[in-house]
Amino acid sequence: QVQLVESGGGLVQPGGSLRLSCVASGTIFSIRAMGWYRQAPGKQRELVATITSGGTTTYADSVKGRFTISRDNAKNTVDLQMNSLKPEDTAVYYCNVNLKRLPQLPPRDYWGQGTQVTVSS
Repeated sequence: QVQLVESGGGLVQPGGSLRLSCVASGTIFSIRAMGWYRQAPGKQRELVATITSGGTTTYADSVKGRFTISRDNAKNTVDLQMNSLKPEDTAVYYCNVNLKRLPQLPPRDYWGQGTQVTVSS
């Protein structure tokens, strides 16, 4: 099986920064895309940022210029550096990893348990 463990959420004032981390462990043959999604109360889960195995990144328009996604392929980790945080960034943030557990298996998505980020004064 595969486990995704997230860390780094918490309460921060507007304009502050937080760094989220996610590590994937277990039976892993190869990791393709890694990313972060978020879900605010009463809203659908939305994409925040993704990064391919080659390092190509995509961001939601709402976080461009403020958030930076990065990964360490040797450690199977993906981080999200969040700067200039706004109250509207408040949500549960989920790590997402698309990987193959074994070479003969198709790739599939795995999700972390979520970590709360609250931006409030």
